[in-house]
Amino acid sequence: MKLNESKYKLVVNHVIEGINEGNFKKGDWIPSINEFRKKYNLSRDTVFAGISELKSRGIIGSTPGVGYYIASCRFTSKHNIFLLFNEFNEFKEELYNSFVENIDQSGSVDIYFHNYNRKVFETLINEANGKYTTYILMPGKFQKLDSLLQTISGRVFLLDHYHPELKGKYPSVAQDFEKDTYEALKFGLEHIRKYQRIFMVQSEAKEPYERYDGLKKFSKEYEFECKYLNGVGNKKIKKGDLFMLVNDRDLVDVLKQAERQGLTPGKEFGIISYNDTPLKEILAGGITTLSTDFRLMGKTMALLINKKGIETIDNPWILNIRKSL
Repeated sequence: MKLNESKYKLVVNHVIEGINEGNFKKGDWIPSINEFRKKYNLSRDTVFAGISELKSRGIIGSTPGVGYYIASCRFTSKHNIFLLFNEFNEFKEELYNSFVENIDQSGSVDIYFHNYNRKVFETLINEANGKYTTYILMPGKFQKLDSLLQTISGRVFLLDHYHPELKGKYPSVAQDFEKDTYEALKFGLEHIRKYQRIFMVQSEAKEPYERYDGLKKFSKEYEFECKYLNGVGNKKIKKGDLFMLVNDRDLVDVLKQAERQGLTPGKEFGIISYNDTPLKEILAGGITTLSTDFRLMGKTMALLINKKGIETIDNPWILNIRKSL
């Protein structure tokens, strides 16, 4: 039970979670208004607001002079899941398929996309509130989320982007982009030492800046030059340059420029590309990639929704060292 949510939601979630966990069955009596007041230190009006929401959703009924009872458990047939992604691409498709494969077959999943639009993100959540048992959200870089998340009636999970300010409040499976970038570079240090300058290239505002924080930490510790670029364009490549490329368009541009200059990846300069694909295994003799395991992320989230309590799980990174490094 989360204690940081809107107070009347304590009553709502007490009943919903009780049903999900098998503590309440159809026809069972729930605590009285006075019992809720004492348990959560609430006013009578606050408890009644929670009771009213439960009644309006058909979850409880009442017998005058006796109390309130569970009227329906149908909405909680295992998990009724609201899944909100930031976008749909081949990596998110892999995550989604893995998640669906690993949840209980009696569960249902409705998937939505906010496409990095904060207004759409909030509207979709508000419209879905109270209609699902489980809310799995991929907010990306959005900040100051807690007040919105507290209004959600049901269990809330966070996916993909690590939000340190929310750690300990909501279960999550996430990438820690700063830590993952730093540790990946440290893991590949033996190969990276032959370079002098490291460029972090990511052109879209939606991408996490924490990647560059990880690069700066690594560069300071091991005495490399580093710089952040929004794109490569026709930038001339110098011997000793190492490019960390987020967008595949920039990867193509760097390879074209290298061809014009007669340079070979992994010899005069280096490439690390984010997010592995089968094509990168063979492109230019093999492109080194830094990638999280999206299938594992989906499977871990499917397992996490069946656990009680709050747990933050870091999804592991993989540095695939190939000829480009």
